[in-house]
Amino acid sequence: MSTHQQQCEAAIVAGAWDTLLAESMAWSRDPDGAKDPRPLFARNVVYLLQGRFADAWKTHALCLESQDHIAAVGDWVQDLLDRHTECGYVHLIKGLFLAQSGQSEQSLKPYAEAAKLLPQLAYPHYFQAQVHERAGHPEIAIKEYREAVRLVPDFAPARMNLGVAYQDQGRLEMAIKEYREVIKLTPNDSAAHSNLACALAEQGKLEPAVQSYKTALTLNPQDAEVHFALGGLHETRGRLDLAQKSYQDALKADPDFGPAHSALGWLALGKQRLQEAADIFNRALKCNEEDARAYHGIAEIYAIRGKRQSAMENYSKALKYYRNPEKRNQIMNQLFQEGQVGD
Repeated sequence: MSTHQQQCEAAIVAGAWDTLLAESMAWSRDPDGAKDPRPLFARNVVYLLQGRFADAWKTHALCLESQDHIAAVGDWVQDLLDRHTECGYVHLIKGLFLAQSGQSEQSLKPYAEAAKLLPQLAYPHYFQAQVHERAGHPEIAIKEYREAVRLVPDFAPARMNLGVAYQDQGRLEMAIKEYREVIKLTPNDSAAHSNLACALAEQGKLEPAVQSYKTALTLNPQDAEVHFALGGLHETRGRLDLAQKSYQDALKADPDFGPAHSALGWLALGKQRLQEAADIFNRALKCNEEDARAYHGIAEIYAIRGKRQSAMENYSKALKYYRNPEKRNQIMNQLFQEGQVGD
């Protein structure tokens, strides 16, 4: 066993994450560890615990994608656990390994053991909540996120995820409270401002939502989704000029952001600029060939031009790809009124 491996293992047992990061990087630089997935996994663990999810994703691709790497890391983690069965931090590491190697359900047991051995540690609850959320158990996820926040009130990622879980259930006031707490803890977190804006918009508080989206864009001007969401708010408020600018800004940030193309197509259609709208809808379909709004818009153009068969073909595609029941019903009702489908 190399010195670097020994020092990494000692850091895990002690829950010394800064030391683990430094030692894992040194292990990877060592000739014997250069192609070893274990130091990369150790680094991945630290990134997850620190909330550095983009970095965690990069290291995951390097150490937990091939079956050989999964086996090597799994053997190491199990051996460490066999030698330290009463160490909560090692159980936590075991849970993280299982969750990231496609065994989420099995990760719940080591997470629970870690929580039992380290009752003041928030991480096991936080990671259990993520597993339950992915498994479609929102109430259990909320319970675990709340426990993580109770243990560590300044645990911003747990508060953010708790807010999202509340919002998914329509509990907007509780979601907004969590997002505001995240903003207090991390004022420069653009995602917290955009999540707050989304929840405010769902409440019908459009002006505060606009301001929160603008704050998010000040912090991250290249976020195409936020530009697009802001454009939707402007459109709802009847500010079509501002909506158009926001959709265009979304495409400057990401030229392949299909929803912005579709939204611009509908604005052009509303001005009866049929050829311009058709061109834009076709650009949207180049970005996403299952874009229901683009097919819907093209169908409307054909209907206006009196090309019934082409209109029906595109209405059918829109119905196929729309996930929103209201949109599907809107098309069906329109077609019934026009006598284009049987009852």
